[in-house]
Amino acid sequence: MTTAPKRHVALITNEVAIAGIGLYCLAVVMGYGRFLFTATLPDIMTELSLSTAIAGWMASINYIGYFIGALIAMFVPQRLTWQMLMFWTMVSIVTTMMLVVPDMSLYTWYFIRLLAGIASGVAMILSSSLVIQRLSRERLSVLSALHYAGIGVGISLSALLTWWLLVLGYHFEVIWLVAGISSLPLLWLLFGLRPADINTVVYEAKPKPSKERLMSASIGQVYSSFKRVLYRALVGHTKAIGLLSASYVLAGFGYITSATFLPVMATQRLATQSHVGLLIWLLVGIFAMLSNPLWGALAKRVGEVNTLMGLTLLQAVGMLLPLWSEGAFGLYANAVILGLTFVGMVSMTLNIIKNINPAYSNLLIGLATLAYALGQFVGPLVTVALAGQDDNFNAGLLAAASGLLVGLVLIIGFRYLQKQQLNELTSG
Repeated sequence: MTTAPKRHVALITNEVAIAGIGLYCLAVVMGYGRFLFTATLPDIMTELSLSTAIAGWMASINYIGYFIGALIAMFVPQRLTWQMLMFWTMVSIVTTMMLVVPDMSLYTWYFIRLLAGIASGVAMILSSSLVIQRLSRERLSVLSALHYAGIGVGISLSALLTWWLLVLGYHFEVIWLVAGISSLPLLWLLFGLRPADINTVVYEAKPKPSKERLMSASIGQVYSSFKRVLYRALVGHTKAIGLLSASYVLAGFGYITSATFLPVMATQRLATQSHVGLLIWLLVGIFAMLSNPLWGALAKRVGEVNTLMGLTLLQAVGMLLPLWSEGAFGLYANAVILGLTFVGMVSMTLNIIKNINPAYSNLLIGLATLAYALGQFVGPLVTVALAGQDDNFNAGLLAAASGLLVGLVLIIGFRYLQKQQLNELTSG
């Protein structure tokens, strides 16, 4: 057995730097990989003469990619977290830059947006896993909030970048290219987060596995193993996990109408105000950055479940405001509430579900992410179906608010079930 010589390349160990790299990663794979589409959608629809229905399908295909990505991330072994994160981050950056190619067919657009969604789903989960496991318990709360602020930072940057380049006379192709180029330094920074022993390669003669041994690792056995682990994760908690997961599907369904079409709605309603859609989208990003520390502090006082209930109700009201106020106020208020609530709802739900059965927290987080992605996939399709030929998004907003209110009822049911189980434990 021989050991290859080590190459002395600096590893990044400073916790603030690690959280900052996590922020940058989420800004790239989420802010650009998912939400830059929202910022550039009015320009894309104009330049390519796309209908609202096709735009909705482009959005939904990206979200079904996110669903697939979350599923992939659930099966990534811990030892391969960094390698898979590097690979899918590269895919995210490449698919961002590929949209500069002129005259692509519609199916090529669909394929690129699907790949971008998969990359977002995998990189979102794996970057969070890699960053959080390297933070000390004393600084976990503050620095994890810094990491998740990357989603809001990415949304804000997507608005500012689009605004700047549109003013200069460029269109969506150049915007996506610049976004991709500005993402490239992330790969170098992520290399600094590699495992400490990655440079030590051990060569050892091993017998070639037989055909029978290879067959033993069949898909059927992997599936059976997964079913056993899933059973252990759910046993005794099926109702609680079911209620919370169902509410999370509706949370994904509820927010995605605004998260996809808000700039388009602003462009329709406030046509005399140039780039108003981007200003409104910038507000979403700014308030998304503020949300985690704000709601985290509230959750310490009133509890995560009560905070999640309040956020769900607030987001439902936000979806109704553009119906009550057809002018600028309804859209700006919707943007502020959307930014304030959606990241907080994600972090609260994931914290609650992983604590239901902490021994299987990664699996439960993966299942919840799949539920959220399912809601996001359905949302734009329902919205464009309800919009009709007039491209009126009012019915879509009403459906989103209704879904959120049903989700609120499910969360109330989850809280009741929790109290019931606690009473049984204390009385027993």
